Amino acid sequence: MSISPPFRADIVGSFLRPEAVHRARVEHEAGTLDDAGLKAVEDAAVRATITHEAEAGLRLATDGEMRRAWWHYDFLGALGGVRLVDSDHGIQFQGVTTRSQVLRVDDRITFPADHPMLQHFAFLRDNVPAGVVPKFSIPSPTVLHFRLDADAVTTSQYGDDHEALFDDLAAAYRAAVRAFYDAGCRYLQFDDTAWAYLCSPVELEKAAARGIRTEGLAERYAALINAAMADRPDDLVMTTHVCRGNFRSTWIASGGYEPVAEALLAGTGYDGYFLEYDTERAGGFEPLRYLPAGDKRVVLGLLTSKDGALEDPDAVKRRIEQATAHAPLEQLALSTQCGFASTEEGNILTEEQQWAKVRAVVEIAADVWG
Repeated sequence: MSISPPFRADIVGSFLRPEAVHRARVEHEAGTLDDAGLKAVEDAAVRATITHEAEAGLRLATDGEMRRAWWHYDFLGALGGVRLVDSDHGIQFQGVTTRSQVLRVDDRITFPADHPMLQHFAFLRDNVPAGVVPKFSIPSPTVLHFRLDADAVTTSQYGDDHEALFDDLAAAYRAAVRAFYDAGCRYLQFDDTAWAYLCSPVELEKAAARGIRTEGLAERYAALINAAMADRPDDLVMTTHVCRGNFRSTWIASGGYEPVAEALLAGTGYDGYFLEYDTERAGGFEPLRYLPAGDKRVVLGLLTSKDGALEDPDAVKRRIEQATAHAPLEQLALSTQCGFASTEEGNILTEEQQWAKVRAVVEIAADVWG
């Protein structure tokens, strides 16, 4: 089994929030629980998550994103110059819509030295068992750009061209990467929905309607990501997870990776790529041919996090074998297709089913890679 990340058995990062966390958030919102009380409940949930991850056999640990309401907005809304505001619309998934909040950019984008997620990582770092690698996930810089409405940028600093903020966005992320590294992080992931949306004609049309210049956007996003990672230290492993949407077991985008595979796999400097392959909506494994030979690794998301039914291990192994027609086995790994709770609402399965999925990933990976 691999002794460095991304591991042969790996995970995206988020887990179902326990009832105690849900209850504490309600009480905190109502004003009957103070900040310290909420933090104490979240601390306990993170410690329990770390214990469950170790018991499942993982060589890494995440904090389960227990302190977040959103996988992306919590981080992005705490950047300098960016605000998360109430709106008249949310994000439309298949048959369900998120709460009505959007991002606004009203000043130059920066990464503040007191960004709250640095403390979130520090708590994870200080509570993982010896020999376990703490992994932390933040949204990719592409996510902020792709989610901007036509009127989302209110500062004259960037004018009408939303890509004018790319230089500041990359600089903010370089500062973030350095800050997490200085805090002890050696396994950092950029979660990303933009690449999947670039594979969907429907989502491309919506983006164009928001004023986004979609032609050649994959190449420009690759350049943005590389600029964001430009100063990372050699011993910092950086991966990405490409997601087609994950909210209460629903999804947004369909379409195989072919339109973006070369720009993503060969054109970005990531060490690993968590790619969803749990349904036919992800297409075939042919785009993996663009994975450069060497140390880069694709983590195949073959077990769904959207429901609790366990996959047949032999069927998963056959899928891994099919993938080896396009990428060597030594450059592949296994995970669930996404996290289990990209927002605090979580997917529709039980905590017991969630951890059974994680154990299955570990067991199948051990059978395949030994």
